[in-house]
Amino acid sequence: MWQSLRFSHSILRLTLAFVFFWFGVDKFFHPEYWLNAWMPESVVTLASTLGLSAVSLIYALGVFEILVGLSLAINIFVGLFGFLAIVMLAVIPFFAGFNEVIVRDVGLIGGLLALIFWPKRPGQF
Repeated sequence: MWQSLRFSHSILRLTLAFVFFWFGVDKFFHPEYWLNAWMPESVVTLASTLGLSAVSLIYALGVFEILVGLSLAINIFVGLFGFLAIVMLAVIPFFAGFNEVIVRDVGLIGGLLALIFWPKRPGQF
């Protein structure tokens, strides 16, 4: 019983939801930290050419991460938001370079891919 696919799916989904929700909410409480510690200058410059301030960019990322977290938590549009989150996480190394954060992102991508490709047949649990 403890090795049920249903429980595994729920645990994976809810723990990933927590991570995305936490990072998203934190961007609203500490935008300057996220901007100064994690946002590459090239991304800030790119955002300014699109008419976005740096703090607005942080808030937009926060909203996106909260939406991903909510999607995972309530199990709606998991495939769509999971795919969009994978794209976001896959793009980060091209702007921030390859560093220790990539290890975290690879783990998140793996979890999201597992949810996207999880068996969908109702009788399979």
